[in-house]
Amino acid sequence: MDPRDNAEAEETENQLEQFYMLIPDQAPCKEEQEKLSGVVKNVHRKLRRKYREVGDFDKIWREHCEDEQTLSEYALAMKNLADNHWTKNCEGEGRIEWCRSVCREYFLDGGMKRMSEKDAKSARLAMTVTSISAQPDSIIPGLTSQLGKMRLLDVGSCFNPFLTFDEFLTVGIDIVPAVESVYKCDFLNLQLQQPLELAGDAVEAFLRQLHNPIDALPARLFHVVVFSLLLSYFPSPYQRWICCKKAHELLELHGLLLIITPDSSHQNRHALMMRSWRIAVESLGFKRYKYIKYSHMHLIAFRKVSLATTSDLVSRNYPEMLYIPQDFHSNEEEDCADVPAQARSDFEDDQLAWGFTELPDTPYDSDSGESQSSSVPCFHELEDPVLLQS
Repeated sequence: MDPRDNAEAEETENQLEQFYMLIPDQAPCKEEQEKLSGVVKNVHRKLRRKYREVGDFDKIWREHCEDEQTLSEYALAMKNLADNHWTKNCEGEGRIEWCRSVCREYFLDGGMKRMSEKDAKSARLAMTVTSISAQPDSIIPGLTSQLGKMRLLDVGSCFNPFLTFDEFLTVGIDIVPAVESVYKCDFLNLQLQQPLELAGDAVEAFLRQLHNPIDALPARLFHVVVFSLLLSYFPSPYQRWICCKKAHELLELHGLLLIITPDSSHQNRHALMMRSWRIAVESLGFKRYKYIKYSHMHLIAFRKVSLATTSDLVSRNYPEMLYIPQDFHSNEEEDCADVPAQARSDFEDDQLAWGFTELPDTPYDSDSGESQSSSVPCFHELEDPVLLQS
């Protein structure tokens, strides 16, 4: 096995550990942090190991949700890390504040209207009829003016960080909540009901009267769904796919899906993976709205542009495109993840990343305006284990 692979495994597995900034001159705090991050990483590794050995992610997840001791230890560790070890700001703006600023810009400062106008213009130029162009432009400002509080679903909330912001009506859910304000809910097995035919104030009243635990929710109920450090928790790409599909069904048309996933590599190290994620999520009826790479995480905003998803999604291998590097590690590689190994130099990383900045064409462009045509020969998809299958 290439020792450089071990270096990448060590790097990706330590992402949560590197996510915070150590408090200077406080050795006991550092020791506590290392212990807490070890609890988190061990839960992730245990899930991936079981998935490789058993292969039945439904069975593995059911057993995981029944392991109350492990879940409680995980929830307490995550809350302690968030309260006492992670910095509130990262490169000038924390992940929670980033979510807040994107929502305010989109819903309150005209972002949604601008995107709708851009979609309508593109549809006219292409001489096609889409779900976006079929919606009258007057719907957008009307929705904004009647918005009231932004209804936000925080999946894997743990300690309900959005509760402090007045502009949100927040529903935090987790398999094992760390605070009383978070509802107990297994999002993977959440049942979806018919949408509510109610005015905005009545919908808010409905959300304020939810009962714990939550087993079902009406479709098209929220303006925002947040997956903060959630998707990499799951050992199977298909589980990540289920989460994104469920988020699409729970969002109103033009709603936002905000995804934050850890990655301590430099900007281009996992550019191909992020492009793969974008293609998979956009196939569900989303379009990428914002993307930024912080030192230790990717932050991506998708807007729901269609009520329906693309047909025949599974056979086109979209679920498998929501992969993370650890999906391709063996149990032995996981065991060696903490063993120091020779890492690639920055120059080698830059040379390698240069060749993985484009993926094959997709049906439509993202809001970033990036070209979908590759400027480099098509060997890129042969280098990717998921795109090779598709």
